Amino acid sequence: MGDANYERELDVAVRAVHMACALCQRVQAGLVSHGTGQVKSKDDDSPVTVADWSVQAIVSWILAESFQDQNVSIVAEEDVQTLSKAELADLLASVSKTVNESLAEAPKYGLQSPKKALGATQVLEAISRCNSTGGPTGRHWVLDPVDGTLGFVRGDQYAIALALIEDGKVIMGVLGCPNYPMKNGWLNHHHHRYDESMSSSASDTWEKGCVIYAQKGSGKAWMQPLVQQNKMLEWPNSARQIKVSSIDDPGLATFCEPVEKANSNHSFTAGVAHSMGFKNQPLRVHSMVKYAAIARGDAEIFMKFARCGYKEKIWDHAAGVVIVEEAGGVVTDAGGRPLDFSRGTYLEGLDRGIVACCSAKLHEGFIGAVYASWDSSNL
Repeated sequence: MGDANYERELDVAVRAVHMACALCQRVQAGLVSHGTGQVKSKDDDSPVTVADWSVQAIVSWILAESFQDQNVSIVAEEDVQTLSKAELADLLASVSKTVNESLAEAPKYGLQSPKKALGATQVLEAISRCNSTGGPTGRHWVLDPVDGTLGFVRGDQYAIALALIEDGKVIMGVLGCPNYPMKNGWLNHHHHRYDESMSSSASDTWEKGCVIYAQKGSGKAWMQPLVQQNKMLEWPNSARQIKVSSIDDPGLATFCEPVEKANSNHSFTAGVAHSMGFKNQPLRVHSMVKYAAIARGDAEIFMKFARCGYKEKIWDHAAGVVIVEEAGGVVTDAGGRPLDFSRGTYLEGLDRGIVACCSAKLHEGFIGAVYASWDSSNL
C-alpha cells in the first residue's frame, strides 16, 4: 500500500476519520430531529456546527497522542477564537460532551481513549493546536472537519477530509463520506440523499457510508464501509480497491459540480459541457464527495470555476486530489498544471479553476474546451 514509512500515519488517519464519521452521524441525527439550533453562521456563508469543532478536537487529540515524538502541525478550517467567547459557553459545553462521547468509543476503532474525560480547556487546547499555516517545508496534517456543512445540515452529502502534506506534496488522503453508500451508481439515482425510511434489510445492502483513502505513489485507492453499531473496525480487512471510470466518450460521461452557485460559475461549466458534447445532466453534489465520486467511478469529470476573488483553500482539495490520482484519474488547474499545495493555506497561482477527470484523454479534451469557451465567457 505504498511506502511503508507512512504505514502508521495512514493507519491512525483512517481510524481517526472513521471515528469522526460516527461523531458526525450522531450530531446530524440530532440536528434532523431537533431542528438546526446548533448551527452558527460563518464568514464564507456556510453554517458551522458542533460537529465541525468536535471533529477538529478529536482528530487533533488523536494525532497529538499518536505522534507524541513529533511536534504535530495541523492546518484546519475552524478558528478557536469564535468558540472561546463567553456567549458561546453553551456551544462549548455541547462540543465537550460530543468530544468525550466520541473519545470514549476510541477502542472500537483500535485507538486509545483518554484516561479521563477531557475538560473544556483541554478541548479548546486540542482545537487551537490546529493553527499551522502549512508551507513548503515540513510535515503538516490538513483537516476539513466537516466539508459541505450545508449538505450536513440538510441531511445531504458532506465529507470529513484529512490529508498529510510533506515538503509541499500531498502524501496521503482520507475522505469520510457518511451519507455516500458503498453501492456504485447510488449518487446518480437517489438525489444524493440517503433515505432513512429504507427497510433494515435494504439499508444493510446499501451500507450507508464509506471511508476512502490512498497513499501517494501506491497506484491504489481503497474504500471501506463505516463501522456498524456494536461492531469493531476491521481495518484494513474490510477495504476494497476502487478505480476511476473507464468511460472516455464525453457523450456518455457525467460531470460533477458544486451545488452552491456562490462557489461556482454554473453557466460557464454548462457552456464547457455543451461544447464537449456532454448529454447527461450535471451531478450537483456538496463537498469533497465530488472527488470520491470520480475515484469510485460514479462520475467522470469534476469541475469547479469559482467566482472572481474566491481563493481555494488546501483543506478543500488535498485529500480528494491524491485519492483521485491514485485511483487512476488526473487533477489539474484549468491550464493543465498540477495543484500547488506548498504555498500555505490557499492554492496560490491557480489558473482559473480545478478539473478532475477519470482519464488523460477526457482531461485533454476538457482543457481544450475550457480554453475555447473562456474567451466567449464573462467569468
